[in-house]
Amino acid sequence: MMNLAEYRRSNTRLADFLPWAALVDEGIILNKDGSFQRTARFRGPDLDSAVLAELVAIAGRLNNALRRLESGWAIFVEAQRHSAGHYPPNTFPDVASALVDAERRAQFEEAGAHYESSYFVTFLYLPPAEGTAKAERLLYEGSNRTVDADAREVLRGFVDRTNRVLQLVEGFMPECAWLDDEETLTYLHSTVSTKRHRVRVPEIPMYLDALLADRPLTGGLEPMLGSAHLRVLTVVGFPTATTPGILDDLNRLAFAYRWSTRAIMLDKTDATKLLTRIRRQWFAKRKSVAAILKEVMTNEASALLDTDAHNKAMDADAALQELGSDEIGEAFVTATVTVWDNEPATADEKLRLVEKVIQGRDFTCMIETVNAIEAWLGSLPGHVYANVRQPPISTLTLAHMIPLSAVW
Repeated sequence: MMNLAEYRRSNTRLADFLPWAALVDEGIILNKDGSFQRTARFRGPDLDSAVLAELVAIAGRLNNALRRLESGWAIFVEAQRHSAGHYPPNTFPDVASALVDAERRAQFEEAGAHYESSYFVTFLYLPPAEGTAKAERLLYEGSNRTVDADAREVLRGFVDRTNRVLQLVEGFMPECAWLDDEETLTYLHSTVSTKRHRVRVPEIPMYLDALLADRPLTGGLEPMLGSAHLRVLTVVGFPTATTPGILDDLNRLAFAYRWSTRAIMLDKTDATKLLTRIRRQWFAKRKSVAAILKEVMTNEASALLDTDAHNKAMDADAALQELGSDEIGEAFVTATVTVWDNEPATADEKLRLVEKVIQGRDFTCMIETVNAIEAWLGSLPGHVYANVRQPPISTLTLAHMIPLSAVW
């Protein structure tokens, strides 16, 4: 008999960590955990030509769209910086326009390397457990609602919900459209490979993890994807106040990167429980055990309090008030930037430039070492289990953080 262990040992491959399983509908991926995901490309307004009032209005409308998503939903917003390639060919009706374009082409070719950004948003939905779905259906009467969970019904609900959310986004985005099957596979391949090329849809669109992973992943403190050295940066601290397009300077860096922002949404009930616990914890830290014992023994209130804990308790209380008035939603947000290069020193220099831009906006970021592989996996669209960061962030702050603007 043939010894298959010689060809497939127990060592895991990159495909074993990828969440994608099959294409089940136009542009819709079925993941290994039973969740559905769907990706759209978009392009926001130019920050240099847009007034502040317009950006504030766009961020508010985006917050209105994001806060409608409940627990079980996650969104992945990604900006990919890549080489612009060749100058696109054009035809003009008159000689004057052609001369202007020829001058522009000459400037493009003389300037050297040019980079542009592509923007994608991925919606992911994990249906509730089968027992929960059955209990929900028992509450309804009628022959058209079966007790057993229907996968096609869940898929139709996912398509309808994502279409409605994208309709809200289309109202203020200059460009916004769903990806088809080939574009979806091409986009997913670009997230796990350093090579950019088109991926055709196979005749049987199954085993997408093995189909798309064409580069080996080497772990360690400084991981490698193929021959490229990966460097991952994670945002761990946020400023006290944010503005729309606060990280827009990342759109002007002259090298390739992946800027991924993942938000695991929380419904109003779960967010209220979490914020209430956070408020209670900070409120309890206002006084030490010694101060409480002194108050009990002397029957006098302590004059000294931990004002930092008090302020954070009031901040959690303000978040609860905004959540109760349906102004915002809450989500676990993880923002990462991944750069790569064949030379480790060049990759470190690229990461230093990214860190300079992010920290210049009062964010706190951390260069991943021991957690580098998990942080990179958490940046992949569809992966909601790796590198989950706490505490929760409001959807309005999320709308300010994501790549809302683009250079036109």
